[in-house]
Amino acid sequence: MKKVAIIINTPPHGNAKGREALDIALAMSVINHISVFFIGDGVLHLLPEQYPEKILMRDYIATFNMLELYDIEDVYVCESSLNARNLTNATLNIPNKIIDTQALQRLFAVQDVILRFS
Repeated sequence: MKKVAIIINTPPHGNAKGREALDIALAMSVINHISVFFIGDGVLHLLPEQYPEKILMRDYIATFNMLELYDIEDVYVCESSLNARNLTNATLNIPNKIIDTQALQRLFAVQDVILRFS
C-alpha cells in the first residue's frame, strides 16, 4: 500500500482539475492510503452553496462528501491559503484538518507519490 498525496490547487468550475482529482482519489483509495490537500485556490472547493449550474458546469462539489465513505480521512487545508482568501472563519463543507505550511511540507516528505492537479 502506497501513500498517495493528491493536491488540489485550482479553483472549482473553471476547469475539470478538481473533478479529476476527486475521481482519482476515490478510485485509488481501494489499494492506497490517500491524503487530499487543498492548497491555493483549491480551498474554494470547500465552500458551501456554490451554484455551478448557473455557468453550465456540473455540480461535483457535493461528491467531496464521499471521501469519508471511501475511508479517506486525511483531508488537509492550507491555513495560509485560507488566510490569503479571507476564509479563516468560513464554514467548510467537509471534515478537514487545517495545517500550516511547515506541516504540509512534513506530510509531503512522507508520501510515496504526489499527484498535483493544477
